[in-house]
Amino acid sequence: MKIIICGAGQVGFGIAERLSAEDNDVTVIDTSPRLVRAISDTLDVQGIVGHGSHPDILAQAGAAEADMIIAVTFTDEVNMMACEVANAIFNIPTKIARVRAQPYLLPEYRTLFSRENTAIDVVISPETAVAEMVLRRLALPGAFEAIYFADERVVAMGITIDEDCPIINTPLPQLTDLFPDLNALVVAIYRQEKLFVPHGDDQLLPGDNVYVIADQRQAIRTLGLFGHEEQQADSVLIGGGGNIGLYLAHKLEERDSRIQVRIIEANRERAEMIAEDLKRTVVLNGSSLDQEILREAGVQRSDVFVALTNDDKVNVLSSLLAKQEGSAQAMCLISGLALGPLVSSLGVESFIDPRAVTVSSILQHVRRGRIRGVHPVQNGAGEVIEAEALDTSPMIGKPLREVELPSGVRLGAVVRGDDRVIIPDGDTVIKPHDRVILMALRDQIKQLQHLFRVSLEYF
Repeated sequence: MKIIICGAGQVGFGIAERLSAEDNDVTVIDTSPRLVRAISDTLDVQGIVGHGSHPDILAQAGAAEADMIIAVTFTDEVNMMACEVANAIFNIPTKIARVRAQPYLLPEYRTLFSRENTAIDVVISPETAVAEMVLRRLALPGAFEAIYFADERVVAMGITIDEDCPIINTPLPQLTDLFPDLNALVVAIYRQEKLFVPHGDDQLLPGDNVYVIADQRQAIRTLGLFGHEEQQADSVLIGGGGNIGLYLAHKLEERDSRIQVRIIEANRERAEMIAEDLKRTVVLNGSSLDQEILREAGVQRSDVFVALTNDDKVNVLSSLLAKQEGSAQAMCLISGLALGPLVSSLGVESFIDPRAVTVSSILQHVRRGRIRGVHPVQNGAGEVIEAEALDTSPMIGKPLREVELPSGVRLGAVVRGDDRVIIPDGDTVIKPHDRVILMALRDQIKQLQHLFRVSLEYF
C-alpha cells in the first residue's frame, strides 16, 4: 500500500516504523526539518518538509496514487483539513485523523465525524485509547496487558509467571485435563527476548511472559490459576493531569464511586482547571518526583500509582519512587520502547506504549478483509488478531487438526452467535461468520491470507 503520514512526532514515527517494516510505501510529512531528517535517516520512508494539509505538499508526497492518509500532527484542525483535502482533490480511499481535544469527542457530538458531515473515515484518539487501556488493566490486576475482542467477550492477557505460580513445569496440554471447564488457552510465550507459539509439551518457566486468550467471564479465575490474585484497586493515584490523566479520572469517577482518585499535576493553572472539572477527585499541585507531595497525596495507601506525564523519565522515576514510598503497584506511560525492559526489571508492574496503542487502531484498516481487531505484542514480534471466517475460507467445515495452520499461528478463541465463546481444540469445526481470535508471529502474518480468504490483497 502507498500510505502518507502527516506528522513525524512520536505517534507518527511509531506508525511509520511499523508500516514501513511491512514493505508499505510510506511518505511522512512534517513542518519540522529536524523531525523529517531524523525519520528519513532512521526508517525506510520518504520524508517531506511542509504542511500536510496543503494540496501542493500532498501532491509532492504522491497523494494521487495513495491508498491511505494518516494525519497525526499535534493540531486537530490540521489533521481534519488534511483528510478533507485528501478526499476533495486526490480522492484517497482511506482517511484517518488523530483528534486530541476531548470536546470534539463528547457523546453529544458523535455525529460530527459521520460520513455525511466529514471526509474522515476513521478518528483515532491516542490519549483516549491509552486511558482506556489503563482502565482495562485496572480491571484485571495481575495482567501486564489486557486487550478485549469480540465486543469484549474475549480478552487476551499478558501474564508474568512468578516463582510461586502453581502451574510451573506443567506441560500445557495437561492444563486442559486439570481444568476442563476453564475457557482459556496459552497462545504465546515470551522467553529470553523471543516470542514463540507453544507446541507439544512446552512448559511455563519462572520469568516467562505468557499470552492467554480467555472468555472474559473467566478472566479473573484464569489470573488466579496463573498465580495472580491481586485485588482491584480502591485507591488510584495519578501522576500527571494532562488529557490522559483527566480522562482516566473522569472514567473512574463515572464507573465506581468507591474508588478514591487523586491527581498530582505540576502546572498550577492546569491543576486548578481539572480540579474544577472533576467532582470527587482530589487534585494536588506539585511534582510527582517530590516525596512530600507523594506522601501528601497518600501514595503509601494507594493500590496503584499511574504515571501519565508527557516525560518518560518522569514517569519511570516517579513510578519507582511511588513503589519505594509504599504504593502496592505502579504503572507508567513510556513512549521510548528502550525503557520498557528496564522498567519491568526494576519492579514496575506494567508500562503502556502509546505508539503501540495507536498502531493497533491503524492496523485493522491496513489489514484488508474481514479484520475486526489487531493488537501488536512485544514491539510487533506478534499480533493478536480478530477476523471473521467467510464461506470461502479453507478453515470452514473441517476439524482444526485437518487445517494446515502456519507453525507460528495459534487459535485462541472462536466466538459464535451472540455469546458463545469456544476455546478450540483439534475437533473444533469453524463455521461461516465465526469470529476467530488468534496469535500470529510477525513472519507468519502474510501466510494467514488463505485462512480468511477475501481477496489477494487481504494482507
